[in-house]
Amino acid sequence: MCRLKIPVPSGFTISTEACTVFTEQGRDAALALIEPEVKAGVAFVEQEMGRTFGNAADPLLLSVRSGARASMPGMMDTLLNVGLNDETVASMAERIGPEFAWDIYVRLLATYAEVVRGIKVKKLGDEIDLDAPLPELAESWKSVIAAHGDPFPQDARQQIEDGVVAVWKSWDSPRAKRYRRFSGISDSLGTGVTVQAMVFGNRDERSGTGVVFTR
Repeated sequence: MCRLKIPVPSGFTISTEACTVFTEQGRDAALALIEPEVKAGVAFVEQEMGRTFGNAADPLLLSVRSGARASMPGMMDTLLNVGLNDETVASMAERIGPEFAWDIYVRLLATYAEVVRGIKVKKLGDEIDLDAPLPELAESWKSVIAAHGDPFPQDARQQIEDGVVAVWKSWDSPRAKRYRRFSGISDSLGTGVTVQAMVFGNRDERSGTGVVFTR
């Protein structure tokens, strides 16, 4: 798509080999393997997009998605808006608008709770008031995350690692395994991970998102 001059947001892909290392040797070995690749990849995206990951004034936000060799739509986890924290959301609220900034922060926190920490959101009951003002809702999600382990990481690079590990784990989720059995896809293939600059379909009247398929 890039060679066709389609305006694709910049990104990089972590190969399926790292997923195999994660499955066979564990989190630490897999993260050590990809550390140089992630560092170089983020620097490349920063240069392409003209923004800095983790920068408080004008942060580069990333998505962390699966990229299996065979299409498995909706079977594996995704983490969006990676790079937001208490500092960057405040600067974005001043620069772009509070409703948009806090909305995407809440989305990050809620998704992090579910796909990274494995918190069953539907079972939270009264712990989360979805009708609360967005800054209060963000604090509620952070409290839930902290109650189920470590606090939500304010370090943007830690968020990338957690997102990548969540994608790797989702390769072996029950729903993914069922899909592979049904589709005749080998469990040994593993999934790649695509880390890509965020674009927003809900930012203003000229925003939009879409998907391109080839055949």
